[in-house]
Amino acid sequence: MRALSAAELLATWERGATQRPIQRALELLAAACPEASAESLARLSIGQRDARLLTLRQWIFGPQLDSVVVCPRCSERLDVTFSAADVGSDSHLGPTDEISLRAGRYELRFRTPNSLDVAEAAERADGSEARQVLLSRCLLAVYCEGAAAASDQLPPDVVDAVEARMAQADPQADIRLAIACSFCGHQWQAAFDIASFFWSEIDAWVRRLLREVHALASAYGWREADIIALTPMRRNFYLEMVGA
Repeated sequence: MRALSAAELLATWERGATQRPIQRALELLAAACPEASAESLARLSIGQRDARLLTLRQWIFGPQLDSVVVCPRCSERLDVTFSAADVGSDSHLGPTDEISLRAGRYELRFRTPNSLDVAEAAERADGSEARQVLLSRCLLAVYCEGAAAASDQLPPDVVDAVEARMAQADPQADIRLAIACSFCGHQWQAAFDIASFFWSEIDAWVRRLLREVHALASAYGWREADIIALTPMRRNFYLEMVGA
């Protein structure tokens, strides 16, 4: 994996502008991992995918992450700053590794969800149906007292056990931030999705960059590619001179 140039990041943003979030995440990885096939990237577990996105984000924007959350109790907007190290987690599973679990009368083999699984589940409007689709795609074998059993007939406690083991095996897939409201004192855990967070940052960066391109192209008649190729320091210097 490698860092992306400004031109490459702009091109990736343009391709992803009309895509769904899962496709955007894979588009970023494909640009940064030209040595990997699209299929292999799509079959990375969600945690493995997100770990790579977090690394790529650090290379482009640095280790500090700044966000805004809304307190669910008092509705105040809170500025939250944390580092990539705060939300990083190691997973030693490979994308095709199997997990075995015994839960009551059941013995199960399964893998952790990947982007293909999540994309398929996202097509279901009903949350419980989406959960079942995700589970059925990841279950490789189900036995009840030694006999093969249907994956859609699992007791709720067995389903919970499978999901808990998946989360344990792929911790980067579900990152939570511990937040305390400085106004009302409420404490809660907020989900952090690096894929959507990173894309929002890229979108803001691109829009700012294109405004800068417009200002300099209007002032000097330079080509877009030449302006984008400038270092940020040199580009800012020219922008100061034209009063943009």
